[in-house]
Amino acid sequence: QVQVVESGGGLVQAGGSLRLSCAASGRTFNIRAMGWFRQAPGKEREFVAGINWTGQTTMYADSVKGRFTISRDNAKNTVYLQMSSLKPEDTAVYYCAVGKAAGVAQVPVAYDSWGQGTQVTVSS
Repeated sequence: QVQVVESGGGLVQAGGSLRLSCAASGRTFNIRAMGWFRQAPGKEREFVAGINWTGQTTMYADSVKGRFTISRDNAKNTVYLQMSSLKPEDTAVYYCAVGKAAGVAQVPVAYDSWGQGTQVTVSS
């Protein structure tokens, strides 16, 4: 089973940038889709971005399109989420997840390994 650990969260002012990293362990990482989700206090976990196993197909939530970029380096077993033009409403705990299959999906049930999460706080 693939395990993942997120890093890179923190406090940033509105308009700023952060890059999240997700380090994965496990032999099947490079044939699985990967996703980023987030959960704000009092809200349900929501899809942010996903990438298929080759890195050639990506998917984004409408709320982050044009501001966030997901990428992966299979040689390093790592997935990244570059976040720019951050807004206070981006404040949440961000989770990395390993897909059950190679294709990217937006629903949590399509993922079967989750990290502990990393806090992102955007101040106004």
